[in-house]
Amino acid sequence: MVVRRGEAEWGGTLREGKGMLRVGSGLIEAPFNWGSRFEQGVGTNPEELIAAAHAGCYSMSVSSRLGQAGYPPKRIHTVARVTIEMVEGHHVITGIALDMEAEVPGMDETAFAGIAEAARTGCPVSMALAAVEITLTARLLP
Repeated sequence: MVVRRGEAEWGGTLREGKGMLRVGSGLIEAPFNWGSRFEQGVGTNPEELIAAAHAGCYSMSVSSRLGQAGYPPKRIHTVARVTIEMVEGHHVITGIALDMEAEVPGMDETAFAGIAEAARTGCPVSMALAAVEITLTARLLP
């Protein structure tokens, strides 16, 4: 069993305070605040980190599935967009849009689409976030 760790520290009130997010490896340490989370302020936010984690997990899942099918990918690039909005007075993550493109020599569109969709629902991060609608746009590049 592997356990990963992240942490956050916050000081001050919700709107005027500030915080720091850190990943367990120490490779990412970034400030966050009200503006960086709910406006267009400088800093990171939990949703941005969720998006990066989801894009990474999804790309690895697609790679694994392509390899198992006998089509090792040359390149997979995924962008994840996490939407957070006000719903009934509460900030809620309402959706995640995955946008992936891949270079996979010899792969046909139909088989590629099936693998891309299976990874959308089957990667560990997608499964953990299953309460949120996750959409997918997948393109097989020449």
